[in-house]
Amino acid sequence: MVDHPTEAGIVLTPEEKRRQRQRNLAIAFALAGLCVLFWVITIVKGAAILQRPM
Repeated sequence: MVDHPTEAGIVLTPEEKRRQRQRNLAIAFALAGLCVLFWVITIVKGAAILQRPM
């Protein structure tokens, strides 16, 4: 086996960790909002969404 030196990688400061968490939460809420929006549109339009001319 090859021994690799242990590297800490990028170490984030507490402020950077807090901002990263805020960004992750913002992305999660945006995705959840889009899912809810698509679901609501599907429910409102009903089965008629499939009734379109070709």
